[in-house]
Amino acid sequence: MDEETFHAGERELQALAGSAERLAQAGPRVVRDHMPLQHRDFFSQLPFLVAGMVDGAGQPWAGVFTGPPGFVRSPDERLLRIEAKLPSHDPLAALIADGAPVGLLGIEPHTRRRNRLNGWVTHPRKDGFDVAVGQSFGNCPKYIQARQPRFDPEAASPDTPEHGVGLDDEARGTITNADTFFIATAHPQARGSHERAHGVDVSHRGGPAGFVRVDGDRLTVPDFVGNGFFNTIGNLVLEPRCSLLFLDFDQGDATWVTARSELSWDPGHAARAYPGALRLLHLQAASFLRVRRSRALRWC
Repeated sequence: MDEETFHAGERELQALAGSAERLAQAGPRVVRDHMPLQHRDFFSQLPFLVAGMVDGAGQPWAGVFTGPPGFVRSPDERLLRIEAKLPSHDPLAALIADGAPVGLLGIEPHTRRRNRLNGWVTHPRKDGFDVAVGQSFGNCPKYIQARQPRFDPEAASPDTPEHGVGLDDEARGTITNADTFFIATAHPQARGSHERAHGVDVSHRGGPAGFVRVDGDRLTVPDFVGNGFFNTIGNLVLEPRCSLLFLDFDQGDATWVTARSELSWDPGHAARAYPGALRLLHLQAASFLRVRRSRALRWC
């Protein structure tokens, strides 16, 4: 198997799923070290870009950059340029530094297109930064809830951030009503490593409202069939910490949740809990951060 395409956690789960041999052949072809032209063009038409980074303590964080279409562009197939600045309350704002690992997700909910890119920050500047490509690959359109975003600079008027241990009742309500969230995970050697597979990942999870079940500070998320790479839960096998980001698509509020994960690999149990699920991801919430009217986006 190509050691640079998938790391040990991903390969372990691929073996459990019976897909290791297939991905040993297909992985290097579909997980590229450069962006194909259609990916480069796709990123340039988006009004928002989801990102994952990791702080000095090894805690992953998810975030969202916003701007008018064109704020993300690709000067060449190995470089993505982002012209956006995060507000100071955003967990990612202090993490943008030369060489920092970053995972990116370009997603267009109304067309259900999405592409992923993992790499490293280069040339950080006052109003943006570049990303050198480590891995670039597409994702299937499953479980994306259709809604169309537009950049609206007048929409963001952030309130004072609210912090808490575990979850409060409002955070539980936000999660219970959500049909979408983003999850950031990281390989334990992400910081300081320039191996392509040892990076930060951010991905989308979606389903009907209520697909994330809440029991106090414990969340349960179904894992359905996907591309079989196991980028997210492969990271969680090695580093159980993660960050979830829930967006309020009506008000623009953002709620971050830090958590530790536990994977239940029992297809029978998972299917009884969620028809069609293959596995369950249990997440014990450690803390939350909420910022009202946080994002310069409106949705229809």
